[in-house]
Amino acid sequence: MSVLVGRKAPDFDVAAVVNGSQFVDSCKLSDYKGKYVVLFFYPLDFTFVCPTELHAFQEKLQEFRDRNVELIGCSVDSKFSHYAWIRTPRSQGGIEGVTYTLLSDLNKTVSADYDVLLEGAGIALRGLFLIDKEGVVQHQVVNNLPLGRNVDEVLRLVDALQFTEEFGEVCPANWNKGDKSMKPDEEGLKEFFKET
Repeated sequence: MSVLVGRKAPDFDVAAVVNGSQFVDSCKLSDYKGKYVVLFFYPLDFTFVCPTELHAFQEKLQEFRDRNVELIGCSVDSKFSHYAWIRTPRSQGGIEGVTYTLLSDLNKTVSADYDVLLEGAGIALRGLFLIDKEGVVQHQVVNNLPLGRNVDEVLRLVDALQFTEEFGEVCPANWNKGDKSMKPDEEGLKEFFKET
């Protein structure tokens, strides 16, 4: 598996459903330059763990937007399948109410470029990539198919990235916004342990 952290995120140009109802034939990562992006892959529309994740991201959408983060979901389904799933009520396994962008990776190029394509199955693993305002991958994680993600952890990582960018300090283990950070040197480490 490729490690993309520290490298430019692969651009894409694919069809998508945006705002929960509009089809676009060209959605590019480069369209989001100047914003943070959380790009997450999920296996398929109309499945089981996937709707729980998509709803969990939607529930926190404003918190991401407050941090200048765009959420983008991606699967190998068509834009028409995405649209049908969005029009399916939650009580019936649908994702009605999801309004962030869903990419249609029908040709599987995006999944392949991010190295999350599950060979043989033709679907994506649960990859997630945190991309900074310059288009550089700052974090990636890939879960196997049955393992759902923790959206609060994604927000925590966004907070940590933005904190380090703003203050030049680093975030120790289990850091949350408002917690003590440290200077990235030996003295900073000693100071951190002295106070904890």
